[in-house]
Amino acid sequence: MKELIYHPLLQSLFKVILGIGLGLGAAALILLIGRESPGMPVVLRTPPTEPVWVVQVEGAVVHPGVYTLPQGSRLQDALQAAGGVLAEADLRSLNLARLLVDGERIDVPYKPGFAPLVEMTPTPQNAPTTPAQTPGAAQTPTAVARIDINTATLEELKTLPGIGPVLAQRIIEYRETYGPFVDIEELLNVKGIGESLLERIRDLITVGE
Repeated sequence: MKELIYHPLLQSLFKVILGIGLGLGAAALILLIGRESPGMPVVLRTPPTEPVWVVQVEGAVVHPGVYTLPQGSRLQDALQAAGGVLAEADLRSLNLARLLVDGERIDVPYKPGFAPLVEMTPTPQNAPTTPAQTPGAAQTPTAVARIDINTATLEELKTLPGIGPVLAQRIIEYRETYGPFVDIEELLNVKGIGESLLERIRDLITVGE
C-alpha cells in the first residue's frame, strides 16, 4: 500500500530534479554563446608628418644659412630661425608678415654705410688699367650680364635674388624635363616662383635671345 503511495512521488521528484539540471545546463550554454567576443587589437597610427618649407636667409642676420620651417611660416619666422637681424639691418623694405615661398632666398639689406667690406683682389702690375674719366664727360653705365636660365648652372642661378638652392634645382629640372624655356614668363610654371619673385629677377635673366 505504501509503495503505491510513494512511488509516484519519487518519480515526480526525480522529474523536478532532472528539469532543474537541464534548465541550468541550458542557461550555462546560452551564457557561453552570448558572451561577447574579445575586441580587435588597437593599432596606433603614426601621425602625419607636417609639411615643411626650406628657405635660405642671407644678409644682415646673425646666422645666415638654409633653414627648414613649417608650411605657412612668415618672413619674421625665417629671421628668427637665423638668430635674428643685426643692428645694422635695414628692415624698411621688408614685409615681416608676408608668407614665405618654399625654396626662396631672403636677402636682408644693411643700412646705408654699414654693409660689410668686400676684400678686393689686387690688380696685377702688368694688367691694363681703366682709363681715367675726363672731368665733365658723361660716364657710360656698366652693362650687367644677364643669366641665361637655359644654360645657367646651379651656382649661377643661386646668385639671383630670391632664388635659393631648392628653386635653382627646380629650374634645372624643369628645363631638363620640358626643354629650354621659350620666354621668361615660363618660369611661372616652376613650383615656388610667383609673379612677385619673377618681377624681382626679370631684368637679371634671359632665355638666350
